[in-house]
Amino acid sequence: MKQHTPDRALLGITITLVAAGFFIFSSASLGLLSRDGAQFSSVALNQVLFGIVGGGLALFAAMAIHYRVWRKYAFYIFLATLLLTLLVFVPGLGFSHGGAKRWILLGGFSFQPAELLKLGFIIYIATWLSGVQRHIGEFTKGTLPFLGFVGLVGVVLLLQPDTDTFLVMGAAAVAMFITAGGRGRDVLGMALTGVVLLAVLALTRPYIKERLITFMDPSSDRLGAGYQINQSLIAVGSGGVAGRGYGQSIQKFEYLPEPIGDSIFAVYSEEFGFIGSTFLVVLFATFTFRGYRIATHAPDLFGMLLVVGFVTLIVTQAFLNIAALVGIVPLSGLPLPFISHGGTAMLTLLVAVGIVLNVSKYQKRLAR
Repeated sequence: MKQHTPDRALLGITITLVAAGFFIFSSASLGLLSRDGAQFSSVALNQVLFGIVGGGLALFAAMAIHYRVWRKYAFYIFLATLLLTLLVFVPGLGFSHGGAKRWILLGGFSFQPAELLKLGFIIYIATWLSGVQRHIGEFTKGTLPFLGFVGLVGVVLLLQPDTDTFLVMGAAAVAMFITAGGRGRDVLGMALTGVVLLAVLALTRPYIKERLITFMDPSSDRLGAGYQINQSLIAVGSGGVAGRGYGQSIQKFEYLPEPIGDSIFAVYSEEFGFIGSTFLVVLFATFTFRGYRIATHAPDLFGMLLVVGFVTLIVTQAFLNIAALVGIVPLSGLPLPFISHGGTAMLTLLVAVGIVLNVSKYQKRLAR
């Protein structure tokens, strides 16, 4: 198989997103200085050293590894990341924040193992689907086992609870199922099941019910459940056409919750306005188009599924984050890929992009 250079366009878009994300994060993180107990230096150090530098090295390492190698170890990678995620429930290792057990603390260093589970899950589902392609249209050999794998991950994540991460992983898995030739009626059944599951979660978990109520009426509880969306809309609206200017956001100081996390797009919009926001959205849209273009030129089904899974995972998360902060969908706790704080998240994102870029090196024909 002839090897080419990796897709320069996707690599360039990724570098642009990471570079832009660093400057956006640097400005947003200044809001931490005005908050009691905020450890600005440790947050910045983690983002730069572990996320950007470590993630950059991981990207080029993943880009150098032939993507078919991942297939050989897919089960073990998935099992290891699943067991690692389960450690959040072990006393002394896992710790809670905001009522959720999603982090592991080792030697003063904390990380979210579900980010690594994303990698293991996509690699394993791509391996399994490419192996059972001939039976994908059969319920007992195709759809039912697929639902079992998704359900297993769902149980682990929903117990934390981490509904948002399960949502984006489920979306990526369904996109891969469709790509592998899954039947339309099975996909429709999955969609209906998802709606029922969401309804059950809304009835049993108050915070999800609050999100839905706030989405339908943001003014219903301005100082409670609706506080974040209202402050976000104020920040976005304050940016106007061209924004207040870099570093000039007011909402990041005391007003906007999680200015370096899931609310970072609101800070960015306030500082760069409609023009800057459009630029960032276009970057993600171009990333999406280029990623799926690579998938259509992948040399085999496994490579195609890897690309579809990782690209869908990234862009679904980006869409849900941005859309939530402008009131198009209910609020979620999802960070904005390549932009929000999170060293583990940045590293795993760049590993995923590195795998996609490796697939692009063996395309049937160069995408132009």
